[in-house]
Amino acid sequence: MPIATVNPANGETLETYEAMDAEELERRLQLAEATFRTYRTTTFPERARLLNRAADLLDEDRPEIARTMTVEMGKPVKQARAEAAKCARAMRWYAEHAQELLADEEPSAADVKDSGGSRAVVRYRPLGPVLAVMPWNFPLWQVVRFAAPALMAGNVGLLKHASNVPRTALYLEELFHRAGFPEGCFQTLLVGSGAVDEILRDERVKAATLTGSEPAGRAVAATAGEMIKKTVLELGGSDPYVVMPSADVDRAAEVAVTARVQNNGQSCIAAKRFIVHTDVYDAFVERFVAGMAALQVGDPLEEETDVGPLASEQGRSDLEELVDDARRSGAEVLCGGERPEGPGWYYPPTALAGVTREMRIHREEAFGPVATVYRAADLDAAVLIANDSPFGLSSNVWTRDEAEVDRFVRDLEAGGVFVNGMTASHPGFPFGGVKRSGYGRELSGHGIREFCNITTVWHGA
Repeated sequence: MPIATVNPANGETLETYEAMDAEELERRLQLAEATFRTYRTTTFPERARLLNRAADLLDEDRPEIARTMTVEMGKPVKQARAEAAKCARAMRWYAEHAQELLADEEPSAADVKDSGGSRAVVRYRPLGPVLAVMPWNFPLWQVVRFAAPALMAGNVGLLKHASNVPRTALYLEELFHRAGFPEGCFQTLLVGSGAVDEILRDERVKAATLTGSEPAGRAVAATAGEMIKKTVLELGGSDPYVVMPSADVDRAAEVAVTARVQNNGQSCIAAKRFIVHTDVYDAFVERFVAGMAALQVGDPLEEETDVGPLASEQGRSDLEELVDDARRSGAEVLCGGERPEGPGWYYPPTALAGVTREMRIHREEAFGPVATVYRAADLDAAVLIANDSPFGLSSNVWTRDEAEVDRFVRDLEAGGVFVNGMTASHPGFPFGGVKRSGYGRELSGHGIREFCNITTVWHGA
């Protein structure tokens, strides 16, 4: 795939970039290693000052970088501005909390005495250069939620971003440089996906984090395993959205529309499978389908647009194949389902009912504004449908019954359970999944410690 900015609203190639050659890549790896030796000794207050400055600059740049994201991958510009604002808030959160999250821990006096020592401490030390392989769908947020904790922990970052968002990738390197971080603290590597294996095998790269497809995750995990390097993987999801009879059905249906089509439906944590108790199925579906059909699809640079184009022509083709396969196998198209005429990689908000286990869309992630609706006879049936997926990123449950909440929290196979609301990421909460959604956690204290050397320091009596 060429490294290029291609406007998905019209298919126009705006700019192409030459991939870095071996000499430039080597120079950047040397710089990362050298910078880490000194940056790792900086204090938390100094790192926080730099990260807060980056947040301030990002706030100032918000209109411009939002437009850049929209032109590169198609998200509505109002959502792009919100993404930039969220990144600045996350930077400030880690600037404020990192020192506390990575403070030395003292084992109990009894354990120290039992070990024969006089004192002991657990210390969190940085690992070194960390490679981040990031996707295009949230081209700022996905990177910042890695970079902010990594830099605050004393690591340095190497970004291999998706090849269709090079402008955003280069902006991120420039942002951290303008904020005053030492040269080499955060570098963008303009290389193709074929270069990831070689970079990860380099001894100077100590760990990797990847958000992306399952095949990409398998490839990175295989290489990292061979090289005995730590990885964190977030590989997508097909999140269930369960609605029970005690729920506020009007509100559940309203939120369901946003939960499905946020970011043009191209979100790992978007609700994708809507599992509705039979007692409220008809009422929910009527409201949900009406809400989906009422969305305005169009130019993502226009403020009134709700849903823009998909990020790539291939992405739209993949989504169409899932819908067409379901239709041929007997699924009912409640709204949408037909590619519009005209330029750009648009696809309408679509809802399917009557989906069965034999259909591809039942087990594959639909990365676009397509929802599947299931009828559940009771709570047990809802849990079975929700867990009948190879993915386990997050989940949504709508009920006012606390006993039902307890059951769902106990039984749903997911890294998150959001009750009476849609899944969202926040720097204070751990984020990640189970099953084929990956392993490890981003954000919160759990995320910042993923790329630390957790060191036991013991003193004899």
